[in-house]
Amino acid sequence: MVGITSKYITQGKTIGLVPTMGALHDGHLKMMKQSIEENDVTVVSIFVNPLQFGPNEDFDDYPRPFESDLEKLKQIGVDYVFHPTVEEMYPGELSMTITVGHLAQVLEGKKRPGHFDGVVTVVNKLFNIIQPTNAYFGKKDAQQLAIIEKMVEDFNHTVNIVPIEIVREEDGLAKSSRNIYLTEAERREAVHLSKSLQLAKQLYNQGERKSNILIEEITQYLEKNVSGEIVEVAIYSYPELEEQHTIKGQIFISLAVKFSQARLIDNIII
Repeated sequence: MVGITSKYITQGKTIGLVPTMGALHDGHLKMMKQSIEENDVTVVSIFVNPLQFGPNEDFDDYPRPFESDLEKLKQIGVDYVFHPTVEEMYPGELSMTITVGHLAQVLEGKKRPGHFDGVVTVVNKLFNIIQPTNAYFGKKDAQQLAIIEKMVEDFNHTVNIVPIEIVREEDGLAKSSRNIYLTEAERREAVHLSKSLQLAKQLYNQGERKSNILIEEITQYLEKNVSGEIVEVAIYSYPELEEQHTIKGQIFISLAVKFSQARLIDNIII
């Protein structure tokens, strides 16, 4: 892959990279279409990265519908698909590791120790292999986006990070590869994640600036409308990810709900 992309770089062409773990949905496809519009060449990586899964997480069960993914990529006109094996990406035990600092000590990072260390490791490798001009990441994983932007700054990568708005179903549920694990009843309930965030935005627009009140309203709404476990509702500054008590500046309202077979996250940046 390095030889292929370096050829385009020497020709002065721009390269767009969309990193994915497969099980592609409309959120992924939106990023790819934007990359195709904005770059001479678009590369999509499909790699289920073991380093970002904890010991009790769903690495083995993570959906891998590669053939159907490939058909979607052909239909929208992606130029290259990078689909390495684990052995190709990690031919031996890593003797050097990357540790994410305070940005990974909250929210998903706090619940999943080591997760973002695995994310930045694989993203660094992808940037070195593909050498993209632009790389596309969804705002649905807003903490991941903030960490990758900081990684690019700290390690002096030349790649430009392009954030992409959350793509939602018609009823508001954020599109996710894990939505397939929801039962029919849970799928009906899952719409209330985005509705709870809209409730918080409405209260914010009405002048509410106390985080505990917004968190309480979201939590009470979810308790009334979903059967899943409310894992977290939190408000942080963005992209600094510092906990907010009295809200000032741009904020990130994040929530996580654990259903029977799927842990869903959603967020809104205000």
